[in-house]
Amino acid sequence: MLVMKFGGTSVGSGEAIARTVRLVRRSLATGEQVVVVASAMGTRPVKVTDLLLRGAHTAATGDKTTYSQVADTLRQVHRAVIRETLSTEAARTRLTLEIEAYIQRFADLCRAVLVLGELTPRALDTISAMGEQMSVRILAAALRSAGVTAQAVDATELIVTDNTYQAASPFLEPTTHRVSEHLLPLLEAETVPVVTGFIGASPEGVTTTLGRGGSDFSAAILGQALAATEVWIWTDVDGVMTADPRLVEEARTIPALTYREVAELAFYGARVLHPKTIRPCLESGIPLRIKNTFNPELPGTVIVPDAGAEQNGMKAVTAIEHLSLITVEGKGMIGVPGIAARTFAAVARHGVNVLLISQASSEQSICFAVPAGQTDTVLADLEAAFAIELQRRDIDRVWALRPVSIITVVGAGMRGTPGIAGRIFGALGEHHVNIVAIAQGSSECSISMVVDGADTAPAVQHIHTLL
Repeated sequence: MLVMKFGGTSVGSGEAIARTVRLVRRSLATGEQVVVVASAMGTRPVKVTDLLLRGAHTAATGDKTTYSQVADTLRQVHRAVIRETLSTEAARTRLTLEIEAYIQRFADLCRAVLVLGELTPRALDTISAMGEQMSVRILAAALRSAGVTAQAVDATELIVTDNTYQAASPFLEPTTHRVSEHLLPLLEAETVPVVTGFIGASPEGVTTTLGRGGSDFSAAILGQALAATEVWIWTDVDGVMTADPRLVEEARTIPALTYREVAELAFYGARVLHPKTIRPCLESGIPLRIKNTFNPELPGTVIVPDAGAEQNGMKAVTAIEHLSLITVEGKGMIGVPGIAARTFAAVARHGVNVLLISQASSEQSICFAVPAGQTDTVLADLEAAFAIELQRRDIDRVWALRPVSIITVVGAGMRGTPGIAGRIFGALGEHHVNIVAIAQGSSECSISMVVDGADTAPAVQHIHTLL
């Protein structure tokens, strides 16, 4: 059994959908049972989820016209793809009416948001889910038009989640039960389920979403629930790259990665996979493969429990930009318990994501990286939390260095390879790239360095020469 997830570019036009249909048919011809997971249409410059969010957010500000314009754009985009995809007028008419019902519901919800002057997370999830709900119906119809028995399935009927709107977490046991109940009969009847990515539903049946890019996560959840042979993520790149090709022209595809390695890469800025995708496959021992819809003959990157160590231990280098490095420092911090706990409790109050932490053994300072847009909020919270210590001069200051970037080198084989850190720091030093902070976990699967934002590209390029 194969779970195949297709991203926005794979369903973003009539031509792309025709290519996707061919890929599904090719897998069916090998005797595989296939479950398809699809994202919303996402070919530049039109990204359907972005349009839906734009309409909802502008309505909440009192804008009476933008959401109607968005609805018209959605009609044009989806009708154009329907015309390109389906061969009979009857099928086109039937599908157009089905898509129009979703667009009309979008407009009605935006109108309600406009009247109320409020956009709740629950309403935002309902609105942003519509892109996938429309795309799977078009893809299922295209498969039927090509002679494949297929049925669109809303993941609201399958994936049971908590009530954390916009970043819901799935419950495995009820999800597995519903998947068995709804999908196995379709597969036994030789019908291809075409399932909405990105979305689920609370136990009460309220629509939730898994976070942006969550269609990858959806595929992994279904793969685990179905005990699939493999999960394939079809995207618009040849696999996981050794670096961002926009920064490094010589970047190349990595044939195999371990789950730990790809988890590090996903967390530290590689945009190939949703970071939560790895866990369901890891727990079930299911290989995860990343392939290019537009270059399907290439093997892509396979992610497995143990891919073996590369000769030099390093496999990839990645970067997260637009960050700030916040430092709490003072001689009075030495030996005082609870400073770190109070620091991160203050940060957590606003749900700020901490991407890296580094503390000197002398305990005179602790620093951590956060998104640049949240810097002022974090500084204000820390100054309030340590007002007494600042007044007594136990803490000298709380300050931020910005903009900075985190450069991370990843490779499970680094643990058994002496001299990796020396080579990395030497390469940066030779090219006058200053390292502001360093963090490395005891697992030694990655080494992260904070550098000035202006040094991001040179740092990645110079480290890449070592791979």
